[in-house]
Amino acid sequence: MDRRRALAMMGGLVLCPLCGANSFSADAHWSYEGATGPAKWGGLDPGNAVCGVGSQQSPLDIGATIKAQLSPLQISWAKQGDTIVNNGHTIQVNFAPGSTLTMGTEKYSLVQFHLHRPSEHLVGGKSFAMEVHFVHRNDAGTLAVVGVLVTTGGRNAVFSKLTATMPTVENTQAKADADIDPNGLLPMQRAYYYYEGSLTTPPCSETVNWLLLTDPIQVADADVASFAKLYPMNARPVQKSNRRFILQSS
Repeated sequence: MDRRRALAMMGGLVLCPLCGANSFSADAHWSYEGATGPAKWGGLDPGNAVCGVGSQQSPLDIGATIKAQLSPLQISWAKQGDTIVNNGHTIQVNFAPGSTLTMGTEKYSLVQFHLHRPSEHLVGGKSFAMEVHFVHRNDAGTLAVVGVLVTTGGRNAVFSKLTATMPTVENTQAKADADIDPNGLLPMQRAYYYYEGSLTTPPCSETVNWLLLTDPIQVADADVASFAKLYPMNARPVQKSNRRFILQSS
């Protein structure tokens, strides 16, 4: 059994508040600043220890990459989510079973997507306005997260609807608007960077295959500002690569 599968099976895969399909962020003991900020996550709870001592932590600054023949991303998502949640750390849209991501012979189910401001990943030291994470899980408990970088410029109708209808009170949810189509938050091209990493929130489990799309999407400045009124900064700083290879699809 490989290391990732063993980690995923230990305790049935412990997930962070951001990764729960239907739960709110009940744990308010971690944050993005101060005494409960990222530098302290590993010591806040025994279950978060890997946040401080893990060797495959995320996010990363994408620098040198290796061109590789990676499997194309076959995305088959529903055109709308189930619920939209303000979980105290971000805005998250949850999905009912049925939406999938396939890479070669591996199939994953879309659980949810959520937002970070600014981007958690950097590319060549450059930060982006925001980042969207589409969290998928397979039957073995391994996660595949499709990351989409966000710049400001032209309006994106789906993102506008998302920010216009997001709950503004923490730990509340609503039915997701029918116009919040996750497919509308993807760029035209699906080239991507691949590396093995972790959740970017506690418990920082190292069970994630990261698929960061190389092309960003554009959204309106006003919509980023709307999200920033709720969460002005909810991004974990980049972590050490520890000699990990970053592959880039050709």
